Amino acid sequence: MSKSDKDQVLEAFSQAYQAAHGKAPVIEAKGGWYSVDGGKNVRLAQLEEMTAELAGAKPAATKAEAKPAAKAASKAAPAKKAAKPAKAKKHSDFSVKAFWAEQLASRDGACKLPR
Repeated sequence: MSKSDKDQVLEAFSQAYQAAHGKAPVIEAKGGWYSVDGGKNVRLAQLEEMTAELAGAKPAATKAEAKPAAKAASKAAPAKKAAKPAKAKKHSDFSVKAFWAEQLASRDGACKLPR
């Protein structure tokens, strides 16, 4: 693949991403793999497919797969309920190291902490 093709694909993806998300993507290239906004590494061909998806067009290879998926999604769409707000997880101050230090300190004798 020539360098101009790679540049064209990256430019097209950047434009489609910015149109869809409202911000420019951060693309990191390393050894033929591309990471978009610190996400999963993908190849250049996958970036082309993602560009087509972001632009609203479906890739040619998945048109046959998209029809059954669209029918299933249309049936499932009315059955969906409103998403519940996520509960904040409480952070525990429990530490295994501190627990064992207390256990060994409470025993009689010369006990040591494990490695």
